[in-house]
Amino acid sequence: QVQLEESGGGLVQAGDSLTLSCSASGRTFRFYTWGWFRQAPGKERDFVAAIDFDDPPATYYADSAKGRFTISRDDAKSTVSLQVNSLKPEDTAVYFCGRARAGLRLADRELQYEHWGQGTQVIVSS
Repeated sequence: QVQLEESGGGLVQAGDSLTLSCSASGRTFRFYTWGWFRQAPGKERDFVAAIDFDDPPATYYADSAKGRFTISRDDAKSTVSLQVNSLKPEDTAVYFCGRARAGLRLADRELQYEHWGQGTQVIVSS
């Protein structure tokens, strides 16, 4: 059973930058696409970004994430990260990382993921 653990969330000011990290257990990290989703209060979980298992890996972003979000992976450390710049109050959400189903490169829907972390809360104050 794969276990994912997010970290790096917290209370920040608008305009700040933040890097979220997700570490995964197991030895098969490099064979999968990994993604970040977020869920704002009272809303559904939305896709943010994904990074596939190609070399070099391809990245995919939601339109709302293009320009301020950067996803990256470190296969040696079994870690996927999400850097967010120029944070806005509307970025307030719980951020989840997930592992996509085997063989998927582009995975931008929740149903395409089979493993999830518990999430890390990001609160952006204005």
